[in-house]
Amino acid sequence: MISLPLVYTILALIAYTSSFWYLFMHLMSKRPANPWFIGVMSGLGLILHASVLYNDVVTPQGINYDVFNLMSFTAALMLLLSMLYSTYRPVLSLNLIGIPVAAFGLILGFCFSKPDQFMEQHSFGLDIHIILSLSAYAVLLMATIQAILIWFQNRELKKKQKKRIWVNFLPAYQAMESLLFDMLMTGFLLLTVALGFGFFTIDNFFAQHLAHKTAFSIVSWFVYGALLIGHYKFGWRGQKAIRFTIIGFFLLAIGFIGSKFVLEMILNR
Repeated sequence: MISLPLVYTILALIAYTSSFWYLFMHLMSKRPANPWFIGVMSGLGLILHASVLYNDVVTPQGINYDVFNLMSFTAALMLLLSMLYSTYRPVLSLNLIGIPVAAFGLILGFCFSKPDQFMEQHSFGLDIHIILSLSAYAVLLMATIQAILIWFQNRELKKKQKKRIWVNFLPAYQAMESLLFDMLMTGFLLLTVALGFGFFTIDNFFAQHLAHKTAFSIVSWFVYGALLIGHYKFGWRGQKAIRFTIIGFFLLAIGFIGSKFVLEMILNR
């Protein structure tokens, strides 16, 4: 008998695929896409995605913090944020990245999540800290992807290439750079609140099993903070902004995904 989560997963993938294909075909033919259609189809996919994720995460035994569930949640949140950003910035085409990321995260969560990844010391404060941390991680991952895309655009502009794939395909360079700093500011604020909440609500925030995660997160916070101060005080942008963004996320990823992956997949803890 086919399970309901499997049905929801298939329907979500159909909704994601329809939205992606519609947007892709309109961009290729240089016709304006209907944002309402993309919003409805992607929104339907996100609702079904959330239903599958809820079934995997919320269990009678508690919250299942499996690494693939967290990846699925992060991917869905990235698409949601991408759709929200495109409501006030002319960056609708960037959903061509957000939609497949969400679909891939859904597949990973549904196929590979383990049913018994529970935390020994569970509390409401810890749940809030994790949600805030994941939200910060999702936004800063989007900022990193955005920085890489800007690097490709900048490279084509500097070399004055005749065939400008990234410049022509993506939104205007200025809009892309403005969106990058929107993402960085949002992610930095979320990371600040997440770290502050962790300090005041979680016992032994610097305990041995959390020390490396906390240390890398704090160093990453300083990197992003320095970049934002440099941008708004001294006008940092371009290559310097790209380097700082990538370095900051690399440190954050080592502390968050890296440590959790090692604990679960290698050490079986």
